[in-house]
Amino acid sequence: MEEDIHYSTVVFKNTSPAPREKEEDLTVYAEVKHKEAAATPSSGEAAARSHFPVLSVCLGILCVLLVMSISAIIYMSALMNKQKENLRDLKEEIQLLVTERSIFKKEADQLSRVTENFNYTMEVILKFNTFPVNEFCPKKKCQPCQKGWILFQEKCYLFHKGYPWKTWQKSREHCQSTAADLVVVNSPQEQEFISQHIKYYYDSFHGYWLGLHESDNKKWQWVDGRNDSLGYWMTVGSYGPCGLMIPERNLTASWDPAKCNFMNKFICEGEVLIRSD
Repeated sequence: MEEDIHYSTVVFKNTSPAPREKEEDLTVYAEVKHKEAAATPSSGEAAARSHFPVLSVCLGILCVLLVMSISAIIYMSALMNKQKENLRDLKEEIQLLVTERSIFKKEADQLSRVTENFNYTMEVILKFNTFPVNEFCPKKKCQPCQKGWILFQEKCYLFHKGYPWKTWQKSREHCQSTAADLVVVNSPQEQEFISQHIKYYYDSFHGYWLGLHESDNKKWQWVDGRNDSLGYWMTVGSYGPCGLMIPERNLTASWDPAKCNFMNKFICEGEVLIRSD
């Protein structure tokens, strides 16, 4: 038979009140503990607050770098604009120098031509034993050719149409007395020019002496020493060692080999006194 065990509870009742000072101490302690617990941050907040100074420094550095970059860009832009302005000024100066050089070269070339023409004119004048000033410079205004001479392609031509007629040699001497010589035909254009200024006279055998003669080696040679290359000879005519041009003939068949003592008119060719620029 089991035994019933009974427990009894004894309550001791303390009727005396707790000391007031003790309660107040507990209260203060509880309040302090609560405030300290509230002031203690969490681990996340503590980490965030520990990184905040670093972020501030980084942002500061970035701002400084940004300001420096903007300043550098502004400076480079101003420098490039200044360089462009300097380059533009340099181009203008170069263009000005080129223009001045061109003007100087033009003036130098003009002066050179004037000098050359002056020297050329002096050479022409010195060919005369007595320079016919009034023939070249009537009323003190000089012309390229003497009075009565015709200008063609920087040459002067005298078509002797008067009387007496002369032999080939006498005709040449007359031309040489005017610092010229019997005409030398160098081109078809010159041949045509001469043909336009000679006329028929007396008969079909008479014409105008040319500066053309037969050399010792039986070749036709001009008075300037060159051999003839045109050969505008008539198919039918007389024979002789001096060249005569017959008027009103075919341009390419108007030269007649005549005897040098045959009396004819003649054509002189001389240098111009003043060359055209």
